[in-house]
Amino acid sequence: MPIADIRQTYQKYELLESAAAANPHDQFDTWFQQALHSQVAEPTAMTLATADLQGRPSARIVLLKGVDAGGFVFYTNYQSRKGHEITANPYVSLLFFWPELERQVRIEGAVAAVSAAESDAYYLSRPLGSRIGAWASPQSQAISHEALAQRAHDLAEKLGDNPSRPPHWGGYRVHAQRIEFWQGRPSRLHDRLVYTLDADQHWQLSRLAP
Repeated sequence: MPIADIRQTYQKYELLESAAAANPHDQFDTWFQQALHSQVAEPTAMTLATADLQGRPSARIVLLKGVDAGGFVFYTNYQSRKGHEITANPYVSLLFFWPELERQVRIEGAVAAVSAAESDAYYLSRPLGSRIGAWASPQSQAISHEALAQRAHDLAEKLGDNPSRPPHWGGYRVHAQRIEFWQGRPSRLHDRLVYTLDADQHWQLSRLAP
């Protein structure tokens, strides 16, 4: 089959203003809970898009590790490519795609590091192997498979069973300024509801053409 002929018909749900929550965080919580209970393969997986000072974008999948009225939290190596780009240009975009529900959520906003205490608490909740991995991986730098395995082995012996959080690793919180909810619909007449913050920090809801 030619690639151009690959199509999916979307018709499971609709998204109307009358049923939408007054603010996007409540709407996200509703959709996220539905994703959790609908056998979505990776409900916390989200595309994180960053850009450098020249405006050149890059994107990758990261995992949502917290969400509240303050924003959306993920964790990573601060010295990675994404970490350097966030330092240079602290505005990002997140994208959730839940194909089982025929839904997307697009989030845009400023990003900042979470507190050291918050990063420590999450780091200590991770499996031991993941904690060692945060020390062992010089993320985004060239390295051989053998060298990475050896670093992990050596650090596991050195750090023991209760390693502290490496200073180059921690969380970021995305403070949303725009959140769009996309619901697939027949004939490509998709529902798109977008919440944007106005000058008084109030959420305004509008519909976009598909």
